Amino acid sequence: MGKRRLEDALKKIDQSVEVTYRSFQLEPTIAKDVNYNIYEKLASKYGMSIEQAKGNVESMVQMARSEGLEFQMDTQILTNTFDAHRLTIFAKNKGLMHEMTERILKAYFTESKHIGDHESLMSLAEDVGLDRKEVNELLNSNKMEEEVLEDIREATQLGIQSVPFFLINRKYSLTGAQPTDVFVLALEKILNEYGANAD
Repeated sequence: MGKRRLEDALKKIDQSVEVTYRSFQLEPTIAKDVNYNIYEKLASKYGMSIEQAKGNVESMVQMARSEGLEFQMDTQILTNTFDAHRLTIFAKNKGLMHEMTERILKAYFTESKHIGDHESLMSLAEDVGLDRKEVNELLNSNKMEEEVLEDIREATQLGIQSVPFFLINRKYSLTGAQPTDVFVLALEKILNEYGANAD
């Protein structure tokens, strides 16, 4: 949702802005394959009932729907996202970071695909025009691991503990899926302050 609202905000301002996605894991120790769902995870993590967790998630689903996004949380497959982050950085080096990020998010939230599974990731990579053989070689190696870890270290140094988190010009930050108008105001203020040097 935060990504969609930022994209909508960028359409409303009169200057080009470069967006770079960084790696971050909310649950870095989660296994590739787990036997619990999002409701059980939230209930355990926050000490709430399954019914409360379902209520909280349903509120998010409705909010996403208002942005034109269809989240299928009942069938979402929880997994470790480290390899998906490696794939995104690989795609970035091929000029396809935005496309790969969007494809993985749709696969995870809407299509209930297993984004920790290598076969799934290779298929998603093919969808955006990446070479399946190259992606297979990537996933069966340790390539891009250091790049992912560096992003995570930087996030730790910046005190980031949640997503989405938006860092603008390495000085201003917005947390959470802020309304589009909040993004517009923040971006316009920063662009007025820094002009073409905003980053």
